[in-house]
Amino acid sequence: MSDATVVLVPGLRGHVADHWQTRLAATLPSVRTVPPLGRDEPSLLARVTLLDRIVEDVDGPVVIVAHSAGVLVTVHWAATYTGTAVVGALLATPPAFATALPPEYPSIRDLRDRGWLPVPRRSLPFPSILATSTDDPLGNPVRVRAMADAWGSREHSLGPVGHLNPASGFGEWPEAVELIGRLRGGAVESDVDESRFCRVLEPARA
Repeated sequence: MSDATVVLVPGLRGHVADHWQTRLAATLPSVRTVPPLGRDEPSLLARVTLLDRIVEDVDGPVVIVAHSAGVLVTVHWAATYTGTAVVGALLATPPAFATALPPEYPSIRDLRDRGWLPVPRRSLPFPSILATSTDDPLGNPVRVRAMADAWGSREHSLGPVGHLNPASGFGEWPEAVELIGRLRGGAVESDVDESRFCRVLEPARA
């Protein structure tokens, strides 16, 4: 699977030149990026539709690399995905939506109205690595660990890396290449417990 195309799924941000996903796109031989719509367009459906179109358009195997709310886009999309092209997903620092987000983000109520909540709690139909931070201001560790468990993801702790974005000091994330290589090479298997199917992750009230 060394020839797998990497599909990058950004979060709620717009284009950020020094974000690790942007830099990663410039270094990989085969990569597609879901267009970043920004925080002023919080539609989940628009992002899921774009991801679906890109995956369908790729000729060959796919590895998804999602960050922040892009992880939740991927999980919502995967809930109805029936194809076989995706061989793995690297999911980095998803928000937990456990408390109100900073003022520059949409409110929890708005996200719920736009379909983001509840978050699917169903095992993903492909292997995945959930890269977590021990001090992410948007990711409650208990809830994020529950996400990994519910999705059948292998949790990979990055330590204190904040939200793994430029504001946290991460324009580069070299380890992403290694983790993508593990997924491409089939070295990651899903950790699935079928008793968890069909549950959902509910947010705390904002």
